[in-house]
Amino acid sequence: MSATGTSTGHVVVIGAGVAGLAAAHRLLGRGTRVTVLEASDRVGGKLLPGEIAGVRVDLGAESMLARRPEAVALAREVGLAERLRQPATATASIWTRGALRPMPKGHVMGVPGTAAALAGVLSDEGLARIERDAGLPRTEIGDDVAVGEYVAARLGREVVDRLVEPLLGGVYAGDAYRISMRSAVPQLFQAARAHDSLTAAVRDIQAKAAGHQQTGPVFMGIEGGVGRLPLAVAESVRARGGEILTGTPVTGLRREASGGWRVATGERALHADAVVVAVPAPAAAALLRAESPAAATELSAVEYASMALITLAYRRADLALPEGSGFLVPPVDGHTIKASTFASQKWGWIAEEDPDVVVLRTSVGRHRETEILRREDTELVDVSRHDLREATGLDAVPLRTRVTRWTDGLPQYPVGHHARVARIREHVAKLPGLAVCGAQYDGVGIPACIASAYAAVDQLGGDLSGAEELTANPVQSLHGGAGE
Repeated sequence: MSATGTSTGHVVVIGAGVAGLAAAHRLLGRGTRVTVLEASDRVGGKLLPGEIAGVRVDLGAESMLARRPEAVALAREVGLAERLRQPATATASIWTRGALRPMPKGHVMGVPGTAAALAGVLSDEGLARIERDAGLPRTEIGDDVAVGEYVAARLGREVVDRLVEPLLGGVYAGDAYRISMRSAVPQLFQAARAHDSLTAAVRDIQAKAAGHQQTGPVFMGIEGGVGRLPLAVAESVRARGGEILTGTPVTGLRREASGGWRVATGERALHADAVVVAVPAPAAAALLRAESPAAATELSAVEYASMALITLAYRRADLALPEGSGFLVPPVDGHTIKASTFASQKWGWIAEEDPDVVVLRTSVGRHRETEILRREDTELVDVSRHDLREATGLDAVPLRTRVTRWTDGLPQYPVGHHARVARIREHVAKLPGLAVCGAQYDGVGIPACIASAYAAVDQLGGDLSGAEELTANPVQSLHGGAGE
């Protein structure tokens, strides 16, 4: 590709998740011939539309951060503007210390600006521990630090265990005591480096946010499910002349003497002037091992968490749910589920599809928590129903249930993740005509994946600014005051 980013050459995109499709869409807009190769039999990756009891639902991610522009803008570009929907309710709860309690306001990823912000969720002892932060000596955090480790040192473990952990767990299915603050909560990392007190750092973030008042919803959905987004992008890619081949795993990737790339599949080999690798880290490592062993080694070290989503449909006449969009569950309380979304209450279009049906979903599974995911689907439904009954009193028998397993679905961002991503990009940059993108680099949310894809395309055109900016400042995947 030329320095202007326009080309009539051929680019192969490996992977048809939302990142790969976004990359293909951007390339086609620049006059490039594009072929997308996807190993599975469908496009969309972790975005999966489905149905239960005749109602359309998401069986994967079900919302996208709207405070970043990429996902909403792409949805508009591919004809989904009229289907964008904001949640019908932004009120969420947390199931902790034996009761459903309102999700506190005035925090950044569970970290409060004042102790009073967490009243009702924490014990008196926990609130008193927060007050000690202002008098503690400065905690140096260096180049990176685990969110839980740092917050516990400043405010006490109860803040982490009761609020930070379930909020982060809802995004990464990970362990707050291992997750990188620099990569997962970058705004908090930068503020903490500038302040002696953590609560003062949070208040500074809040003051700056108030000075740049953002209007509109924090999250957006799509009528029919966020899973419609990759389908619409794929349709747009094909309409603009792009080729998408599913059921076509890539078995080899080699540089050619001519300077291009040879992309081998089971049936044939394609020549490409450039390649975008938009697959999860293990698959990317396998593809890059021949040409960049160093990048492959780094990618092989990326760990993933597995999880399962249990979707349940009930007769509306059989149940009465608490208000709100659902609740989060701190692991410290010993329950199995980590969250529940009241989908019919969160998304008006679900309720409208069949007013007599109510859809809920729960999630189970965290990083290195494998026992629960070895259970049969029926057992996962049973434990979900048990926890829902304990939390809400719901004892009705569901009309239908669906279990969707996401094995190795969520990349983990441990301390030092940003440095690993920088090393991967440094190694990849030594190979002209090659770029990488996806959830394992700069953020796991939909906008982050799209931003990663755009940066990869720009890199092929000689513009490294997008990749450099994302490496230095990852995309926070969850807004500070939100629920699941």
